[in-house]
Amino acid sequence: RVTLRRHRSLRKSLRDRGQLSHFWKAHKLDVAQYSEDCAAFSQVNEPLINYLDMEYFGQISIGTPPQNFTVIFDTGSSNLWVPSVYCVSKACTQHSKFQPSQSSTYQVVGTPFSIQYGTGSLTGVIGSDQVVVEGLAVNNQQFAESVSEPGKAFLDAEFDGILGLAYPSLAVDGVTPVFDNMMAQNLVELPMFSVYMSTNPQSSLGGELLFGGFDPSRFIGTLNWVPVTQQGYWQIQLDNIQVGGTVAFCANGCQAIVDTGTSLITGPTKDIKELQNQIGATSVDGEYAVECSNLNAMPDVTFTINGLPYMLNAQAYTLEETSDGMAFCLSGFQGMDIAPPAGPLWILGDVFIRQFYSVFDRGNNRVGLAPAV
Repeated sequence: RVTLRRHRSLRKSLRDRGQLSHFWKAHKLDVAQYSEDCAAFSQVNEPLINYLDMEYFGQISIGTPPQNFTVIFDTGSSNLWVPSVYCVSKACTQHSKFQPSQSSTYQVVGTPFSIQYGTGSLTGVIGSDQVVVEGLAVNNQQFAESVSEPGKAFLDAEFDGILGLAYPSLAVDGVTPVFDNMMAQNLVELPMFSVYMSTNPQSSLGGELLFGGFDPSRFIGTLNWVPVTQQGYWQIQLDNIQVGGTVAFCANGCQAIVDTGTSLITGPTKDIKELQNQIGATSVDGEYAVECSNLNAMPDVTFTINGLPYMLNAQAYTLEETSDGMAFCLSGFQGMDIAPPAGPLWILGDVFIRQFYSVFDRGNNRVGLAPAV
């Protein structure tokens, strides 16, 4: 069991310092202003927006003796990376850095590593060492040691690195993902892991990630198992999306991914724009907000998956935040166009996972969902 801590998102920190709209403008990323010809939301900018919102982190260690890191457990990617002691970026000065020379179990691999993000790429080199996740010691785990990190996105972030939990086909450089090694080294009882995210921002337990099974005390009723349609992301079929009980989007079915590394629920920008209209959200300072006093009157948004309804009421799909002592409610939906061949995709991020306990079953290539406690 890995305890997840819930932190303020980078978006909240930037807003509190009055820097959020500057950040959007600097990266030409006004979330609310879409224009048909605008390429701001082409593939490269996708992760940047998601990284602004990361909220659930856990602890791992790498090396002998152990060096500790705070990571995002991300079902939307497959690599593990942490900052290297050789990192030249300003972002690395604020974070824990891996020192290969201090670890007796470290092995050089030396393959160059690069992942493209919104404001540049994260580059580094692959090494191999023992990675310990809450008592599970994974031997000879290849991971990336980042030597340069892009832009300001990681500068204020409260996590050091990312531990990817998607399928091996998404792994850069063909590195075997951490969970695949856990299975291969017989460290888990069952080839599955599950995620619980607390809805209470004040709660000390932000959530929990369980490797090797699921915890029935965290959900109500029985799990509904949904087949994975493509083994890269944790991708599933959505039957349709209803607003106030009427099918509004994805009428003939569409594809979605269950992604712990995305804070909001995202969909194609034109659909999301229409959805914001239907829930009564308006654009404020580059984001969509609703009147907090209107929550009770706003429609439910229901995702039909494998024949069953997954209903989110307005309390579930909005985020209440305070700025200068004023409460305001942000829409939990965000437009994001994922280009073919991967897309178009809807992303069921933390807004969804908080409501529905999620089990990621590699043994049967399926996702289990049930209302979270």
